[in-house]
Amino acid sequence: MTRLAARLGLALPLLQAGMGAVAGPELCASVSRAGAGGTLALYKEPPARAARLVREVAAATGRPFGVNVVPEVTGPAACLDQLRTVLPELPRGAFVTSFGLPDADTAGAVRTAGHPLVVQVGTLADAGTALGQGADVLVLQGTEAGGHLLGRLPADLLLAAVRARYPDAVLAVAGGIATGQDLADAVARGADGAMAGTLFVPAAESTAHPEFKRRVIDAVADDTLITSLFDIGWPRRPHRVLRNPLTATTGRAPATFIATTRVDGRAYPVPRYSAAAPGDGTTGRVEEMAMYCGRSCTRVTARHPAAVTVARLSREYERARRSRAASPGPENATSARTSGSHKPDRTQERQPWTT
Repeated sequence: MTRLAARLGLALPLLQAGMGAVAGPELCASVSRAGAGGTLALYKEPPARAARLVREVAAATGRPFGVNVVPEVTGPAACLDQLRTVLPELPRGAFVTSFGLPDADTAGAVRTAGHPLVVQVGTLADAGTALGQGADVLVLQGTEAGGHLLGRLPADLLLAAVRARYPDAVLAVAGGIATGQDLADAVARGADGAMAGTLFVPAAESTAHPEFKRRVIDAVADDTLITSLFDIGWPRRPHRVLRNPLTATTGRAPATFIATTRVDGRAYPVPRYSAAAPGDGTTGRVEEMAMYCGRSCTRVTARHPAAVTVARLSREYERARRSRAASPGPENATSARTSGSHKPDRTQERQPWTT
């Protein structure tokens, strides 16, 4: 058992990312029941609906699960309102993850409620700030990851820097995790576990749009790129997405409405270049929307239920650990890019910081 698993009460040291339009109550509960860290996306949910979603998860699993907040998007005041409504609904053992640094009041509210605080960061400086706020776990996001990016370093380099500066911190890596071998390699490099997002987009319980799921399954690493195009609603934060008709053009088209998303029976228009990902309630020109996807998609090959995916990772992780223990040495640090199920890369990755 790693320190991440021990701190959060997990059977497998793996967190599922709290992705907007993807990580609803069913996915969160399924991952949790399977022994990993299921996480519910609160994103921009109004407090009352957020509390209802938490109650759904709590009724569906008795194992630890988390809720994810995004202070950078909601703003500190709205984030705190979410948490003040949600924290009383969280069962004992539940945790709170923050994408990016929370403010002092938000971090304090989580600590006062007695829940572990998990903070995702992308720089050494932010790692130190988060630990100063009382973070129990740091998730170190590398540029391999899908979604909005918090830094400019690959996960391995960020892990090495943070581990050297904070040797006793509980650290998970995000970016490049799709197999149990990936997870074992991360632990061998000094992590206490990992977070995976792309891996769970195609899951049966995911609320991602069917076309989003299909594209992740079909994609290889170089079908993704880092861009700043999808900035309406989340400006000034580069993001890794699947290539689409908008990323292939040099000019910027009008930001007219191209889709509609329905939530609780209400329709919300989606403009071109919105940061919103397509969910199962989205209709319209879905192919032009942001489909967040990490380079690990090369090794994401099927639409399994989340429990099947977690069970597979558990078997692969234990097998990799046993193999490493039996024959210690550099030859056992097998890269998952050359093991397990994967799709061949078709191209070389283009300039990553593309706009």
